[in-house]
Amino acid sequence: MSRFTGWLGGAAARHPWRTIAIWLILIIALFGLKMAFGGQLQDDYTVPGTSSQAGADFLRANFPQMAGSNARVVIHDRAGRHLDPAVLATVRGDVSRLPGVSVVAPPLLSKSGDTALIDVQYSVPVTYFKGTTGVDELTHATAPARADGLQVALGGEVPENVITTSNVTDGIGVVVALVVLILALRSLVAAGLPLLVGIAGLGAGTAITALLAGGVHISTEAPTVASMVGLGVGIDYALLLVSRHVEGLRAGLAPALAAERAAAKAGSSVLIAGLTVIVSLLGLQLSTLQTYATIGYAADICVAAVMAAALTLVPALCALAGRRILPRRARAESGTTGSADPAAPDLPVRRTRTEAWAAWVTRRPALMATISVAILLALAAPVLGMRTWPEDAGTQPAGSTVRQAYDLVSAEYGPGANAPLLIAVDLTHDHAPAALAARLRALPGVTAVAGPVLNAAEDAAVITVQPATGPSDTATTRLLDTIRTDAPRGVLVTGTEAIYADVSQRLADRLWLVIAFVVAVSLLILTALLRAPVNALKAAVLNLLSVAAAYGVVTAVFQTNTGAHIMGLPHGAPVSTWAPMLMFAVLFGLSMDYEVFLLSRVREAWLVSGDARDAVVRGLGSTARVISSAAAIMIAVFLGFATDPNVMVKTIGFGMAAAVFIDATLIRLVLAPAAMVLLGRAGWWLPGPLARRSVPAAAPEPAAVPADVGAGELTASP
Repeated sequence: MSRFTGWLGGAAARHPWRTIAIWLILIIALFGLKMAFGGQLQDDYTVPGTSSQAGADFLRANFPQMAGSNARVVIHDRAGRHLDPAVLATVRGDVSRLPGVSVVAPPLLSKSGDTALIDVQYSVPVTYFKGTTGVDELTHATAPARADGLQVALGGEVPENVITTSNVTDGIGVVVALVVLILALRSLVAAGLPLLVGIAGLGAGTAITALLAGGVHISTEAPTVASMVGLGVGIDYALLLVSRHVEGLRAGLAPALAAERAAAKAGSSVLIAGLTVIVSLLGLQLSTLQTYATIGYAADICVAAVMAAALTLVPALCALAGRRILPRRARAESGTTGSADPAAPDLPVRRTRTEAWAAWVTRRPALMATISVAILLALAAPVLGMRTWPEDAGTQPAGSTVRQAYDLVSAEYGPGANAPLLIAVDLTHDHAPAALAARLRALPGVTAVAGPVLNAAEDAAVITVQPATGPSDTATTRLLDTIRTDAPRGVLVTGTEAIYADVSQRLADRLWLVIAFVVAVSLLILTALLRAPVNALKAAVLNLLSVAAAYGVVTAVFQTNTGAHIMGLPHGAPVSTWAPMLMFAVLFGLSMDYEVFLLSRVREAWLVSGDARDAVVRGLGSTARVISSAAAIMIAVFLGFATDPNVMVKTIGFGMAAAVFIDATLIRLVLAPAAMVLLGRAGWWLPGPLARRSVPAAAPEPAAVPADVGAGELTASP
């Protein structure tokens, strides 16, 4: 692998303009294809094999007018006056003529008469609407009410499915990343290079995702999550390569030779780290939810694109930049003849602050490991009380129309009016729908029952049940379970509330399968890289601790009012159902990134000295600055997305920022070095047959050549 990345980086460094031209042509071509053949993002909310999906399919077959999506128009007079029936009739008529609308219910007036609720049923699914088309049509149809001075708010599936993202999320991360890079590399040229490479790779990845959307349904949230992950890892991978390149320049290597050497040594770590992230995200396919799996596909595409950009564009740009990539003082101090011995281990000679810290930690490894594990377990403790639920309109920003509709409905009709349950009844089973409605009306926690409504063939009925509690309330879920438990054959519960409950249960059940898959595959990849199964297993355990601590922090923040207010949310609420599995897949891959970066350097020192403690001290001393800088960039990117108004994006952005902070501090600087010292030589044990097959050599190095010759042949160092 080192030979491959060294060959690839060396070719790019020897032909930098050709490499840059290829990337420019590729990006332009991809964006051209995107404009010509790219599709619209669409969510696929089918939940195969669940009761709610069976009920939705039954209604689609027997009530064509209820086969699609829904919306709600809430009209309110802020002065408290009774609404004019003529205005309501006009709005209802205009809404009924909109494309895809099948049924518009008569306005339901509140007790005070100052609020009207108009339910709108579509014959088309929510994925029929592109962008804000559905909301724009509703806004236009309700203009007569606004002209009369009334407040109009829109709720239901169609308005809530419009994803609003902040335009500044990417920008915040990029600006902070630039500052961190300047501080870390102390050169504007060196700092700008990782940003340029990350943005180039991200641009190619997002264009490919848009192309795929022309043939398959790609989740509307997939590009945002993919950008979050792709931008973070892209800058990190480029930073690792640039840092290694700078080390070569400081040692006196020619720019092209230093770029090839960096690609040979750090490039293999980038390739392994990227593949680990990609495989981890593929685990989302095990969720069995198509709209969720496509988030993983989109993120994988972006990670692959930025990884390819890092392995090719970084060597090319580094070779072009020459010694300008070094700080001014370093340019004066370093040689220019390429006389350094490239076969020597690429480790710092002077003891750095982080090396001194590593020495201090490794002198008392048992104590440091105990303290850090205790802190991690304390951070993870709130996860025992984690409750998940898909974000609903009640957690949206106060100024949004869906939040206004939610609040008005709750205030005027009760919180359960935002969580109606649809009871689909198959009358071929000799059910008495009126008697069933009466039994439902008598259940504790039910405030109203509408129906039954029969279809034209009178072989199916639908009953609407209004709970006393809101969508994310545990009492509503208990009522749903009660109805399902007592329901006779041929009676199914569906609707948004039931689908949300089934989605939450499906993801909770499948989370453990995803964890097992991601951990097992990551173990195999890391073992193959390090040829040290014990250290690979140690890395997996530490990563699990890191993710658990991040889960605990997210639970403590988002499920409490104080934490939710800090995050700009109206109140504490269950953690977004989509967050835990996605966070695990991404975080485990990212944690393995840092583990690969650290252990690769530790292994180099181990092969030279054979002393476990010395190898840890030297390896951490040579990587801690890069890992800390990379972590700071990741945190900046993720916190930028934590400002997004979408609750799922906000949760994932904050959660991943917290996880990276925990991983880069408690794990990489304390627990990992302490654990490796405690393991000692056992950490590098390899079974006899594999040990005889393995080559006990450090990563291949370019041969020493004069500075004016270029990159040499790759040979294995002793």
